[in-house]
Amino acid sequence: MDVSAETSLGFRPLYLQVREEITRQLASGRWQPGTMLPSEQELARELGVSQGTVRKALDAMTAERILVRRQGRGTFVAEYEESRILFQFFRLYPDSGERLFPISKVLNLSSATPNPREREALGLDDKATVWRISRLRYHGSELMLRETLSLPGQIFQGLSETEEIPNNVYRLYSQRWGITVTRISEKLKAVSADEVDRAALNCAVGAPLLEIRRIAFDLHKRPVEYRESRCQTETMHYASDLS
Repeated sequence: MDVSAETSLGFRPLYLQVREEITRQLASGRWQPGTMLPSEQELARELGVSQGTVRKALDAMTAERILVRRQGRGTFVAEYEESRILFQFFRLYPDSGERLFPISKVLNLSSATPNPREREALGLDDKATVWRISRLRYHGSELMLRETLSLPGQIFQGLSETEEIPNNVYRLYSQRWGITVTRISEKLKAVSADEVDRAALNCAVGAPLLEIRRIAFDLHKRPVEYRESRCQTETMHYASDLS
């Protein structure tokens, strides 16, 4: 951002342009998850804008949970703690009310040619490849769902060299490849269990399931993950608070 006066940045709200510049620097790797940002005064001086404009940009990024403010310490790049992911990106709730971060059991990791849904969701060309991670997820000891995560091979190079696919994959994306997931888009549909579901979820063929198709986007607004989940709903439900 090379500016001499706040009016030189055009007609869009200045704080949004400051937000975009800070986001760009995050995406470039200047500040890693858990790192403290420079003070508002330092950022204002560096970007050539007022401290109030920087504060408004940081407030917006904090509301989006890209940043975290810690009283008396400063502003930090958000990390993918399990509690954050549970409440920001995971919308399945047990009917009992108790919320636990789901435990994962990886069944398979493979490289493949993308199918039409993967190609469309991830914006891939005909020569692209995807990594597919198949896993089961549990709430405590109760089997909740089976899912397949599809990741662009070009972005997630070397995934097969990872010793273990952790429960918290968004933290892995961040630490290994510098990819910060900031937004997800989900589509929900009622489906009937098929033979694959029967074997994986120990349910009857034809049993009602909830299918969730998710696309996750990074700081560049690129789609970096496509996920299909098929969930048992006897003791679980999907909930989203709108405001």
